[in-house]
Amino acid sequence: MNGGSFHVTPPVRALPPALPLDEAVRRGREAREAMGRRPRYVQDALAVDFECASDEQLFGPQRTSRADLPDPVAWAGRLTRSLLEVMTGSRPAPQVVRWTTPEVYAVVARRGALVARRAAEGRAPRTRHPVVVQRVRVCEPADGVAEAAVVVRHGPRVRAVAVRLVGQDGAWRVSALQVG
Repeated sequence: MNGGSFHVTPPVRALPPALPLDEAVRRGREAREAMGRRPRYVQDALAVDFECASDEQLFGPQRTSRADLPDPVAWAGRLTRSLLEVMTGSRPAPQVVRWTTPEVYAVVARRGALVARRAAEGRAPRTRHPVVVQRVRVCEPADGVAEAAVVVRHGPRVRAVAVRLVGQDGAWRVSALQVG
């Protein structure tokens, strides 16, 4: 060979035949007894019910009843202010992702990105006015559901905002948002 190296692979050995299951269990038990230890617990087969529910029902968002949720008036005011701050570009959108449904988050984040892009291009004024919640009215049409009418002031403008909150995983989440 031209100074190169070569590699010799060892011959492949056949594996010994597998023991029948009862023989393997017997040998394992004998080995433990010889060592002076007895098994304390042997797991039996697990019962699995494939008819009970889908993965979404078991692992998806779980509804929460009103008794397990905080005051919806305070939450409606805070969440509305936070969502409007995202929509006006004064708060990053990921800060509200856990408090909104995916549909509401997509709309709010898109609006916030549009405002930020317009401000970067110089087509929108850079003045920052705080969002001030003036009034919150809440009604609860069903268990774990709250609908709120929120009056907010943003600079010289006064707006009405309608918010639907649903109880999910022990907290309120915004499932619908309408800004007037």
